[in-house]
Amino acid sequence: MKEGIYLIDKPAGWTSFDVVAWFRNRMSDVGDRKKPRIKVGHSGTLDPFATGLLIIMVGKKFTKRQSEFMKLDKDYEATLKLGFSSSTGDPEGEIIKNSKFEIRNLKREDIEQALKQFVGEIEQTPPVHSAIKIKGQRAYKKARKGEKFEMPKRKVTIYELDLIDYKFPEVSFRVRCSSGTYVRTLGQDIAKTLGTVGYLTKLRRTQIGDYGISEAKGIKNYEKE
Repeated sequence: MKEGIYLIDKPAGWTSFDVVAWFRNRMSDVGDRKKPRIKVGHSGTLDPFATGLLIIMVGKKFTKRQSEFMKLDKDYEATLKLGFSSSTGDPEGEIIKNSKFEIRNLKREDIEQALKQFVGEIEQTPPVHSAIKIKGQRAYKKARKGEKFEMPKRKVTIYELDLIDYKFPEVSFRVRCSSGTYVRTLGQDIAKTLGTVGYLTKLRRTQIGDYGISEAKGIKNYEKE
């Protein structure tokens, strides 16, 4: 395995750091402690439950381009479950059924109309269970400790937001968005617009700039190299 740019199809259950660590271990000479560890970076965090495209940069020459990749627009496919909430906005949190919301009468047209409201520049409040730093510490670490703090709002751009399928209580959609967009938050906001709550059961990143998931390989493909 050489220094360069690698397109990875991240599996569910792996963190982005797990993938970085795997590449670093593959590239390091554990028998030579005097040899500096090779630099490895990634193109933007994917939550453990999420799958899809992760750009891995191996070597100092390529990790210098990390900020370039981080700023690229991204495409995702997601599934939102209505009528249920999660403390983290995804399957890893505490799931609560909210029976007070009556959503069985929602039609496909209602979903499509709600999605249209989010196209363009919008304001988001990132989830507390995120990697954003608050006073030098990751928000998710503070949240796990039970600390109370306020997440700063941010403006992001939704270029395209299309309904893939709707089978009660699940809504599948495709989104093309600017860097910094939290799709977990987008899902929760869509549910709120529909008069209910919701959380993402699935999330897959399919595009980063001009790089597509069809060009990516799974970790197992590199184990033989």
